Amino acid sequence: MSNRQALIIGASRGLGLVLANELARRGRRVIATTRQSGGELQADADASHGRLEVESLEMTSSEKLAALRERLEGRRLDLLFVNAAIDRGDLPIDEVSTEMFTEVMITNALSPLRALEALRGLVAPGGTVAVMSSEQGSISRNTEDGFELYKASKAALNQLMRSYANRHADDGHTKLLIDPGHNQTPLGGPGAPLLPRDSIPAVVDVLEAQVGAPGLRFLNRHGETVPW
Repeated sequence: MSNRQALIIGASRGLGLVLANELARRGRRVIATTRQSGGELQADADASHGRLEVESLEMTSSEKLAALRERLEGRRLDLLFVNAAIDRGDLPIDEVSTEMFTEVMITNALSPLRALEALRGLVAPGGTVAVMSSEQGSISRNTEDGFELYKASKAALNQLMRSYANRHADDGHTKLLIDPGHNQTPLGGPGAPLLPRDSIPAVVDVLEAQVGAPGLRFLNRHGETVPW
């Protein structure tokens, strides 16, 4: 088994679950977080022969992030990947309540960056810090109606990640925003054209190819640049 270790934030289902398993399949030791114990992630961990372990985390809680950081003290990661997002439906912005706007922005934009700030100290020099974004966050590609709040949250995530990259430009970490494409997940829906088992291996290929790359890049699963 490789000595390389990855921490995946948000791996109980969908893309995060497949990502954790794909990294473990390729030989990494993987720490995967979930808000609730049990489920498919725990079953996969039990069958992984030690490659996959589960940690509890509510990412929107600064206290829980600090507690996770303390529990992982002494671990050295080559990859920290934050995968977390919610969608509250296809509403025009004038029909979005203040409560819904706040919930989506906290979960999709603020909390991923809080997670990076809380846990980046575990990432070894030359390691990678990545966040699951979406083409939906590209302002230049926003040419069709729909899902205004989700798009805004991903655009905010991208902007905050740019600020993070500027602030930590000299830390030696590769920094990535990843667009995995439209996948059949609880978030993407059953009609999406992609399956996570097909798209996530390509995402991992991109992560591997970008190791050591300077600056911040916004890439799709093919390693192509997504326009801001």
